[in-house]
Amino acid sequence: MKRPPRIRVIGSINLDIVARVHALPRPGETVSGGVLAHYPGGKGANQALAARKLGAEVALFGCVGNDSARDQALALLTSNQVDLHGVKVLENAATGVALIAVDDQGENQIVVAPGANALVCATTLADMTGEFDATLCQLELPVETILYLADTLTGLLCINLAPAKVIPQEVLNRADILVVNEIEAAFYGDQLHGSKGLIIQTLGAAGAVAFQNGKEIARGTSPVVTPIDTTGAGDTFVGAFIVAFLSEGSVANALAYACAAGAAATLTAGAQTSMPNRDQVAALLGNTA
Repeated sequence: MKRPPRIRVIGSINLDIVARVHALPRPGETVSGGVLAHYPGGKGANQALAARKLGAEVALFGCVGNDSARDQALALLTSNQVDLHGVKVLENAATGVALIAVDDQGENQIVVAPGANALVCATTLADMTGEFDATLCQLELPVETILYLADTLTGLLCINLAPAKVIPQEVLNRADILVVNEIEAAFYGDQLHGSKGLIIQTLGAAGAVAFQNGKEIARGTSPVVTPIDTTGAGDTFVGAFIVAFLSEGSVANALAYACAAGAAATLTAGAQTSMPNRDQVAALLGNTA
């Protein structure tokens, strides 16, 4: 594909409120001394920005509230020329918010208040027609909406099954590409491999592996880095994988590219603020060649 991939992303848009702490709290424990920051986030917005920064033409579809969090949530998407004509402002809803704690090792805990994301449905979605090479969505939208998208959209469909939730088998069967982490893979179990699509499982610092028809077909390794914040690394991986897969058509090469992009995203704090550009990913790929 000589021109940039054209990707339609349908998903959540959040404002991330992040507290950096020495250690993550255990149940019932209060941890003090945190440093607070606000970042744009949401899996849909994150993956849209990741794909855009890696060279794709991206249109984002979703909903936000008519509140002060909206502009903060859309700021980096706007400055990076993501097409936001498909983002609707709902008057009687709040923009989604994620509460994130990050420790000194870069590990995180996340609680999401979905707000307007919970109202994304057939009646609130903007007109999604257009020429796209792929559609990408996640599970921070209502299951009914994901089912509607699987029933109505044509062309290549990639679903990031995050966060894990019960979903009809027909949705899994419709998807051409399913992306999961180790926790999500365990949640879906045999249901996941009952799909005929391409299954991509991320393994954290160990890289990622691709399956089709229950058999491993490719594996990628991640560059060795010292992470600062792992928030957004998984979303960067997803956006990078679909861009590389559409550009080259090679699962193995797309895995390697996505692993490098995900590793690069751990080197800066925040989700969208950590998204790497093509030069940064190329540099990490060069270090692992």
